[in-house]
Parts: sequence; structure tokens; C-alpha cells
Amino acid sequence: MQSADANLLLALDALLREGSVTGAARRMNISPPAMSHTLARLRAAVGDPLFVRAGNRLVPTPRALAMRDRVGVVANEIDALLRPEQPLDVATLERTFVIRASDAVIVTLGRVLEMLVRREAPRVALHFVASTDGLEVDLDIGVQHGRAPDVRIQRLYQDDLVPVVRQDHPWAGRRISPKRLTALEEVAVATKTRREEALRKLPSRQRGRPPSRIVPSFLAAASLVRESDAYTVLPARLAAIVLGAFGLRRLSVTGTPSKLTFAQAWSPRLDNDAGHTWFRGCVRRACTGAPTRLS
Repeated sequence: MQSADANLLLALDALLREGSVTGAARRMNISPPAMSHTLARLRAAVGDPLFVRAGNRLVPTPRALAMRDRVGVVANEIDALLRPEQPLDVATLERTFVIRASDAVIVTLGRVLEMLVRREAPRVALHFVASTDGLEVDLDIGVQHGRAPDVRIQRLYQDDLVPVVRQDHPWAGRRISPKRLTALEEVAVATKTRREEALRKLPSRQRGRPPSRIVPSFLAAASLVRESDAYTVLPARLAAIVLGAFGLRRLSVTGTPSKLTFAQAWSPRLDNDAGHTWFRGCVRRACTGAPTRLS
């Protein structure tokens, strides 16, 4: 069938069901002349008359009868494929979402996101990973750097970066300047180029010594700081959760704090995916329900 296409198959199914050009044209919402033209194309493609006239009706040939069941199956399948997607029933959704997120993002948003997903879609599974190396993820949540231009990025919230020290640090409870803060040893977080961005904003005379401790995550930095005289910088939402558990306290520093912008990123191919759209909405709602104040 060199000239066959989906419309020819649907037209043949309509002719077999209706037994007339007029009825088949009505079924396919086209004019009778257009259906007659389509029947001519079908005959040329198959090499068989397919239908002969008997009074006011078209009678199928043996070849058409032999094709009837298979054509009906294919026509139903084409109709199902091209039919608009039904509204998503989140309560019955069965799916695993793979999310790239740091431990800080999981601690900050994870509990609220987990509650939202379990309440609305109990059959949905969440798989958090620390890296996208060799793995296709559904969503990337965090500070987005160097993303390809075709990646969708949606801002979630902006967070202050706050300096913290152990609870009984000599400077705890005192108001200090950014210049004095640089005299302290810093436990720096190597991810997201946070330290490099902060240093570029300071005059050279205010730059302190380079950090002697560099760790891959904010939680690791918080763990080291609680046993030393050093300080580290945490996103304010994370600090609001972990200060008490890690025995830390926020330093009161004059001036405007640096900020981090958190966003979610995904492939454009998922733009119209109903399940993915719902999940992105859950992430946005989780951000509004996450802790934002330091205790």
C-alpha cells in the first residue's frame, strides 16, 4: 500500500461500517465527493474494487471482508492514540519521579513535599539522587548554574545565606561587621560556586584567609563547625531546621546578606505531561510550606 495513510484506513473502516459513501462521509465529517475520492485512492492502493454497488448500498468484495476485522482493530487503535488525553486522576497515578537534589534541599523541602505527595497520590514514588551523571531525571531542584538554553527553569524562592557558629562561640550573640567575620576560619561549601561569588562582591582589603576546610555540602559544613571556632554559611531555610539539632547559632552580621536563588529545571519534552505538571506544582507548594524563620 504505497499511498496508504491513517486516513485511508479510517475511511475504509467507515465504509465497511456504514455500507455507503454518504454514511461514511458523515461518520468522518467530510463531504460525499471527498469520500468518493478517498474510495478511489483505496481501490488504487489495494488493487481491488473493495465495494460494488447493489441498489443503494455498497457491497464489500471478498478482499474487503477479509480485511474488515483487522481494519477495525487498527482504526480503533488510531482513534485511541489521537484522542485528547483524559484528565489526570492523581489519586490513581502510579509513577516514579527521579529528582536531583542536594541534601540541603531535601532537608528543607522533603518533609512537606512528602506529605503533599502521599496525601494526593499515594501510589507515586519519589527517588532522590545527588547527581545526574549518566541518569535521566524528571526534575532538578536547587541552584541552577550553566543550564542549556532549551532547559525549562522555574524560580521557586530566594534564600539568604547566613553565617553560623557553635552555640557557645565567643562571638555568639554579638553584632559584628563582615570585615571582622573574615578574620574567622571558614568551613566552605565547594558546591554552586557560592564562595567565589561572595568573594567577588567584597573589596580586596576585606577578603579573609582562604578556607582550610572545604566540604561538598551544607550539612557537612554544619557538622564540622559545631566542633570548632570556625563559621560556615547556610541557606536561611536550612538553618531554621538544623540549628538546634547541630547545636549552632546564627551570627549577627551587619550589612545585606548574600542570597541564593533556588529553582526547578526540567526537559521541555515534559512541559505538557499531566503527571509532571502536577508534581512541579507540588514542589512549588512545598516551597511555600517550608520553614523560613530561624528559631
